[in-house]
Amino acid sequence: MWYAIISEDIENSLEKRASARPAHLGRLHQLRDDGRLLIAGPHPAIDSEDPGAAGFSGSLVVAEFDSLESAESWAAEDPYMVAGVYAKVTVKPFKKVLP
Repeated sequence: MWYAIISEDIENSLEKRASARPAHLGRLHQLRDDGRLLIAGPHPAIDSEDPGAAGFSGSLVVAEFDSLESAESWAAEDPYMVAGVYAKVTVKPFKKVLP
C-alpha cells in the first residue's frame, strides 16, 4: 500500500538539511530503484521554485510499504529526522487515484 510521509521542518533548517541531504537522497533513490517511490520533494518556505535562504518548511514522500508500521519505521530512520531537520512527521495511508 502507498503511504504519505508528511514532514515539517524546524525553523532555520537549511544548514541541517544541507549536511544530511546526500544520505536522505540515497534512501529515496533506493525506494525509487525498488519501484516503491511515487513522489518525493520539499515544500519551499516561500512561493518560489528556488527559495534560497528562506529554505524549506517540510517534505512529502509517497512510497509503497508493507504496512503503516514499516512506513513509520522508515520515516523514523530518515537522515533528516536523525539530524534534527524535522520537528514533526505524520505517516498515513495514501490511496492513489489519479493519474
